[in-house]
Amino acid sequence: MRRLSRGNPALVALFSALLLLCSLSLQASEQPGRSAIATAHPAATVAGRETLALGGNAFDAAVAISAALAVVEPYGSGLGGGGFFLLRSADARYVFLDARERAPGAAHADLYRRDGQVQPGLSRDGALAAAIPGLPAALVELAEHHGRLPLRDSLAPAIRLAREGFPVDRVYRERAGMRLAAMRDDAETARLFLNEGAVPAEGTLLRQPELADTLVALARSGRDGFYAGPLAERLVAGVRAAGGIWTLQDLRGYRTVQRQPIRVPLAEGRELISAPPPSAGGLALAQSLLILQRLPWREAEPVQRSHLVVETLRRVYRDRGLLGDPDFVDSPTASLLNPDYLQRLSDSIDPQRATPSSELPPAGTWKEGDHTTHFTVLDADGNAVSATLSINLPFGAAFTVPGTGVLLNDEMDDFAADLEGANAYGLAGSHANAIAAGKRPLSSMSPTFLESPSELTSFGTPGGSRIPSMVLLSILEYLDGQPIQRWPAVPRYHHQYLPDVIEHEPQTFSAAQIAELQARGYRLKNVEREYGNQQVLRWNKATGEVEAASDPRGVGNSDVR
Repeated sequence: MRRLSRGNPALVALFSALLLLCSLSLQASEQPGRSAIATAHPAATVAGRETLALGGNAFDAAVAISAALAVVEPYGSGLGGGGFFLLRSADARYVFLDARERAPGAAHADLYRRDGQVQPGLSRDGALAAAIPGLPAALVELAEHHGRLPLRDSLAPAIRLAREGFPVDRVYRERAGMRLAAMRDDAETARLFLNEGAVPAEGTLLRQPELADTLVALARSGRDGFYAGPLAERLVAGVRAAGGIWTLQDLRGYRTVQRQPIRVPLAEGRELISAPPPSAGGLALAQSLLILQRLPWREAEPVQRSHLVVETLRRVYRDRGLLGDPDFVDSPTASLLNPDYLQRLSDSIDPQRATPSSELPPAGTWKEGDHTTHFTVLDADGNAVSATLSINLPFGAAFTVPGTGVLLNDEMDDFAADLEGANAYGLAGSHANAIAAGKRPLSSMSPTFLESPSELTSFGTPGGSRIPSMVLLSILEYLDGQPIQRWPAVPRYHHQYLPDVIEHEPQTFSAAQIAELQARGYRLKNVEREYGNQQVLRWNKATGEVEAASDPRGVGNSDVR
């Protein structure tokens, strides 16, 4: 450089200008310059887009989308529920925001036991089934610590939707039909979400003025608008009058938790960033991808690929029973991701035959509601959110606190309420997820990013215990170079160790493929309906291209601008 400066000042100036241009080009490549949204409902996508147009970032859009979904998808999420938010800042720092519901302070291991027997209905329907909601706290946290806009601006689209109403669609009708009896049992839920005790007709305008008032209180007062003051008193009084055990201290004491996401280096310079415990999903994805890297899944013909994936899922789902809320139990995450352990799992897979689950070391069994919601959003600066929200079963506990519009979750059903019955092997796995005061129940929700120097991709879906298998199948489509529309549309199959059966959508396997899988020792079950509702996006840092896609099984949509 010194020689050049002595010889030709003009060349020095030109060289410096080129360096500046290169620097600016590199900086530009670190920002997408465009935004993308994919949600499970068109109204939520519009809410996110409206918030970005106001000058909000991806975190503000996440508030708007979450609140809008709470209005238009009462069967999947809501202010009475919770969720997981995986946050990526523009400088590629990641934070996992745990807004999972917590058990009330009076909860205990025998909460649902009557006359020596656990009564499952008590943890599914009614006020006693509800854990302390986390979503309102998450919305405040996102707005105050990550967003650019005041909370009132981000909540404005949801408030409008609640007051003016939205048309009932086919998904609403399907979910309401699944929970019709429970919804009829609660007068307030029936009044708000049914039409004279029946599922509303498609196109019926559904208004929720009380929920709009609750959202306004949250917008005005932040945390105290929900977890303290008159609304909190009304929530507690309504829950206790209906047989629940909430207290004002339970609400005042609720806090979201910032956790370190699971981060696992993968082949080809990629990194998996996903949900840590109390989600079991991120670990299952990490284990699955690391095992499959050791196996020839890419070059395998379809049945052989399915065989390798199923045997991988069988093993990683077996490990789920060891996990629980990390604030209460030690989750052996590091041991389960140890390369030697993963190699042993890989080596245990017979390349041609199914391994009966009975031949693997036993673990506790579990159950989980499968109707949640998911969205993903990327802003022009490179901030991004992948979030999965839930109230557990469709319409949660089917109990709405009078005068609030808040439909409560039944996430208490995600705990291992019956340690003797659920844990048929008498192992400690189910005990890790036993009910305890203040504890968060285990979940499969798996908001996920894959990032490399050249790409950022986002994955996630509702679906309960099937979430990790659905996300895995979508990730494999991505790794296989398939177009983004294929990722959420891929035909689905699932194995979770117990029951020892491959569940699959109706069109996943041909008759010949089913016969071949059966010859390998598998039992198959056609679930006779499509499941899941995945939302994905992709930012190609090399080309600047931004894409998003919504699951064709649902009514959601994506928007890129």
